[in-house]
Amino acid sequence: MTSRYVPYASRPGRLMLQLLSDIVVALWITLWVLVGLAVHSAISEIADFGQHVERGANGVAHNMDSAGERADKIPLLGDALSKPFTAAGAAAHSMAGAGHNLYTTATWLAIVLALAVAAPPMLAIVVPWLIRRVRFFRRKRLVLSLAATPGGTQLLALRALANRPLRRLAEVDSDPAGAWRREEVAVIHELAVLELRSAGMRVRASAANTRV
Repeated sequence: MTSRYVPYASRPGRLMLQLLSDIVVALWITLWVLVGLAVHSAISEIADFGQHVERGANGVAHNMDSAGERADKIPLLGDALSKPFTAAGAAAHSMAGAGHNLYTTATWLAIVLALAVAAPPMLAIVVPWLIRRVRFFRRKRLVLSLAATPGGTQLLALRALANRPLRRLAEVDSDPAGAWRREEVAVIHELAVLELRSAGMRVRASAANTRV
């Protein structure tokens, strides 16, 4: 966990919170993916019905057209006999078109509604979680990069003076800024440790640069 490329803290408490948040987010995403799939499946049944109607109507239309063609070949009565079959075939073609439109519309509607139902609650949790994790990862990389420089302890101590709460600074020394200016090694180390711990690193006050 000490690598700057690992997006987790090395402090046990914070690491457990991060792992717990990852599990909660994963379960939340899984839940809403299942909900979205259920919505998609329900609407898809309408699309399947439209497809069945289209296929059935096309079959009826084909039969009516064939019957009309055979009836039209009957001498004298062919035209009169073929008209009902032709009309029935046209109605079947119209029904097939309606079934095709229902299938197309329901297919797209299934996708849109599934996304509309599942995406907002997922994004409401995932986006803040992702922002926090990216911020932590960037901060961890920055802090570890500073710690690895020759003047890393002083830089981390300076960041602590600028960023840590006054109460925490007062716990280190009654005059932390003055101690930093006077280059008091013990206080500088403790300030650096304070900054490292705030970034999720497990360290000991006596070795801010070497034990992370």
